[in-house]
Amino acid sequence: MLQQGVRCLRSHANRLCHRKLELRTSKTRCKEGGGWRRKRITKVGQRRAGPSSISPRSTHNKPATLAMSSASSSQFTPEQLERINAELADKSPQEILTWAIDNAQGLFQTTAFGLTGLAALDMISKISLDRHETHLVPLIFLDTLYHFKETLALAQTAADNYLAPLHVYRPPQVETTEEFEAKYGQKLWETDEDTYDYLVKVEPAQRAYKELGVKAVITGRRKSQGADRADLKAVELDSTGLIKINPLINWTFKQVKDYIDAENVPYNELLDKGYRSIGDWHSTAAPSAGEASAASDNAERAGRWSGRSKSECGLHKDYFQMKAAFEAKQQAQTDATTDSTA
Repeated sequence: MLQQGVRCLRSHANRLCHRKLELRTSKTRCKEGGGWRRKRITKVGQRRAGPSSISPRSTHNKPATLAMSSASSSQFTPEQLERINAELADKSPQEILTWAIDNAQGLFQTTAFGLTGLAALDMISKISLDRHETHLVPLIFLDTLYHFKETLALAQTAADNYLAPLHVYRPPQVETTEEFEAKYGQKLWETDEDTYDYLVKVEPAQRAYKELGVKAVITGRRKSQGADRADLKAVELDSTGLIKINPLINWTFKQVKDYIDAENVPYNELLDKGYRSIGDWHSTAAPSAGEASAASDNAERAGRWSGRSKSECGLHKDYFQMKAAFEAKQQAQTDATTDSTA
């Protein structure tokens, strides 16, 4: 009880300190050149079809022309990345995050507010506080329009609690589930999964990177999550030249959960109902009794895309391949329409 009281007092003191710092920095730092600006945070609202949505006032849903840079224009050469990963191989998450804050340009955190992302968020807050700064790494949240209402509420709570600038991006040219389905079709995740992934995750993410000047992102991926993540390195370079930093790469699910509990970090209420890895409501289920009783790491992503071989949402796949495939499908549809009306 005493420990819990101390944690609550410390959390309250941290928030007060952050609020004082935010007021000071918002007055003294310019808005240009990556300087601080007042926090713009959206509010949670309700959608008619069930799960709630973040208010569109500070979201970004207009498509942008994406002039992507090649991997050769990255801020680190392959040789430097090899040396960096050797140096960070046995470092703690806090040490990897400190390295990222000090060395990576255009640094943001992309998160759907899973446990690993929340742990990183809390660690960044503590690093910021130690430096007498407000939250040093802005957040990017991709609102697919199919998130659980609990996830959307958590996004708001986390941004408020840590005074973290929150940028919300949605699929192109739509604000609601109804608009998305009218434009792109109902249950697109069943009829054309790759196109769905491109529209709700890949395109909004690339649009965010272009508009915000993102050059490096902090992710919540870990080796112990298996599948495509088993061979991760602490710092990676993708096909677009984006640096991806995986600070909790060597932690297990238990280590992450223990940190969340010890530091009083807010988390998704669905975890208390048996869920482990939480994505869109239509492709996420609580693990079965057998899966839930399995080893923690093996069962962590159980319930995601049940019955399918899929293990990633598309956000960490090759952007250019997904973009080319989407554009080819769009052109085929256009040609078919033209032929039918000729």
